[in-house]
Amino acid sequence: MILFRLFLVLLFSLGTLRPATAAEREFRGAWVATVYNLDWPSKPGLPAATQKAQLRALLDRAAALKLNAILLQVRPASDALYASKKEPWSKFLSGSAGVSPGYDPLEFAIAEAHARGIELHAWVNPFRAAVSAGEKLPSNHIAKEHPEWVRRFGKQLWIDPGEPAARAYVIDVITDIARRYDVDGVHLDDYFYPYPLQSGDASFPDDASWGRHGTKSGMSRADWRRENINDFVRSLYRSVKASKPRVRVGISPFGIWRPGVPPTIEAQLDSYAQLFADSRKWLAEGWVDYLAPQLYWGIAPAKQSFPVLLDWWRAQSRGKPVWPGIATERIGAKRPAREIVEQIALSRRGTSSPGHIHWSMKALLQNQGGIDNLLQAGPYAEKAEPPPR
Repeated sequence: MILFRLFLVLLFSLGTLRPATAAEREFRGAWVATVYNLDWPSKPGLPAATQKAQLRALLDRAAALKLNAILLQVRPASDALYASKKEPWSKFLSGSAGVSPGYDPLEFAIAEAHARGIELHAWVNPFRAAVSAGEKLPSNHIAKEHPEWVRRFGKQLWIDPGEPAARAYVIDVITDIARRYDVDGVHLDDYFYPYPLQSGDASFPDDASWGRHGTKSGMSRADWRRENINDFVRSLYRSVKASKPRVRVGISPFGIWRPGVPPTIEAQLDSYAQLFADSRKWLAEGWVDYLAPQLYWGIAPAKQSFPVLLDWWRAQSRGKPVWPGIATERIGAKRPAREIVEQIALSRRGTSSPGHIHWSMKALLQNQGGIDNLLQAGPYAEKAEPPPR
């Protein structure tokens, strides 16, 4: 550990972490979360004109910063921020699930983003069914139409990945977006099987699907759960590519594959064993066009080191791009804005397809810690086209 820290000090002293010059091609993205109205719209129930104005302002800031991709959350919980015949309108738009906002937000976002030279990626949460198990759901919600697929876990409802028909349904929903809209990509976040409950280690309640399907598989329950997710990722990639080959398919998993991998890394969560997400396999098998591991830690800490993790992920890639998620929203007393610029510099080294994604757009809208000024003066001084598909 002492040698590791000395190595980082040496890097700084040699100036190797100075802001990188502009890249000619680089994926410069930002997530725009709609769940709980985190990024947009600012609250539910706003008039359509206000929602549109807020989204235009968000895209204007992205264009001014020379971002070239926005990852807009269009399905936070088996709902839709777009015109869907399969799922109800999201309550984060109108305030009531199933109520139209009076326009098609995804169609509007695509047109406005493309007018500014920005890619628009449709970000979906695949298996969360409702953020609150007690909320009133429309009759066309999956929990109403297929209650046999839905499980309560803590205070939320989840689609059970162990049900083959449920996996096929989610793939159909996502492929429908790619087919009907001029999106540049579809993007999944890190929720597959849910994170363990904070109050304990309660296991996901999939006894029914395990009894129907898992016990016949010849696998352990953990391996069966991982294979359910592997099958979903593999099948989704093939489905989207068959429908519209030019659409990028990307996933943003938890930033540590397993504790102790690589050896200096520590983590309280084992995404392989607890989320049943073998994200290294998806990357190695080519079931994604890029992977965006959420590397939300700093540069120096040995237990969760941004450069150590980034190098490890890229070593697994077999040619597929790895564009790290960067925690811009964590800028503060312990995470100066300058470190975000340094992480961007690190993300550009040793790769023919550089890129990164900011979590989240709100931090850039608020110029948190002066980050916008640093970006415009340094790594974003010049425009960059996204890497070729």
